[in-house]
Amino acid sequence: MRLFALVALTMCAFAANSILNRIGVALQGMDPMDFATIRTGAGAAMLWALVGLRKSPHPQIFAPRRLAGALALAIYMIGFSWAYITLDAGLGALILFGVLQILIFGWAVFEGGRIPLLRWVGAAIALVGLCVLLWPNGDITVPIGGAISMSVAGAAWAAYTLLGRAEADPLGATASNFLLCLPLVALVMLGTGIGDMPAPAIFTAIIAGAITSGLGYALWYRALPALPTTIAGIAQLSVPVIAVTAGVLFLGEPLTPRLIAAGALVLGGIAVSLVARQ
Repeated sequence: MRLFALVALTMCAFAANSILNRIGVALQGMDPMDFATIRTGAGAAMLWALVGLRKSPHPQIFAPRRLAGALALAIYMIGFSWAYITLDAGLGALILFGVLQILIFGWAVFEGGRIPLLRWVGAAIALVGLCVLLWPNGDITVPIGGAISMSVAGAAWAAYTLLGRAEADPLGATASNFLLCLPLVALVMLGTGIGDMPAPAIFTAIIAGAITSGLGYALWYRALPALPTTIAGIAQLSVPVIAVTAGVLFLGEPLTPRLIAAGALVLGGIAVSLVARQ
């Protein structure tokens, strides 16, 4: 139950990231790279404040795993923020975690892991839900640029998830990743030019960085060692459903039969996969 609560809380934080990025970039008018930089800086500040409060030694920052984690996090942050110029919160989350699901399963197969048949069935059902949403139709138009940007972010997040499986110090690892990620994201911001920074958007970026990103990712790294690789991928498919619901409730985004069908398939796939684990 403790692990379930930890994963559920983390998935809600991930969904909140989609909502907050959509608000800050598309509705409050902040440049996506400005938003990503403030978000990363706020996350780093929150995490290192928590590291400073604990009694254990500070983490090793410049280890090879840290550099790889920081690069994956930077690519995710950049692609994620750019995508939400054009994508709705729920649609962006569906693309992100659909790509992640495919890559996580592919990696598990590559490693030679034993995957129960029901877990394959559950993953396939959830993937069908993603296809239902993204199949060309007059109901929903998927912006190509936003979809590509979010797909790149999904690949980077898959790498970040896989790197976190063996972390013995989740808080220290996440704090180090954010600290090393910050200059990478800031360089891209400087290269694209600093735009307007409305005060509400700055506040939104700080919340997204300090709370739903910094603390959320630390919780995720804490949960990962207890989860099989494929379950870690499947669990994250609940995020689009949460994001779609929040987008409809708080942002006035349209709730179509297609979205409902996709959400039902995704949740059904997760349920089948959890039966396999049981």
